[in-house]
Amino acid sequence: MRFPSREEVEKVRNEYPKGCRVVLERMDDMQAPPIGTEGTVRGVDDTGSIMVKWDNGSSLHVVYGEDRCRKISVDEV
Repeated sequence: MRFPSREEVEKVRNEYPKGCRVVLERMDDMQAPPIGTEGTVRGVDDTGSIMVKWDNGSSLHVVYGEDRCRKISVDEV
């Protein structure tokens, strides 16, 4: 796994600002929340991973380049 550049991290931070809502699409972790779980972004760390407070109580990060989530609009909530 390669680490993203500063520019790539900033792009992720701009795309997933603190407080936005996301839904999990893929996470390769035995303790991952179920696909489709929604959560609130707490921030993006220096490796580009999205820090999420999942609605089911989990706090696993969406790892840059490995896992996938997408923003959900207010209309989808």
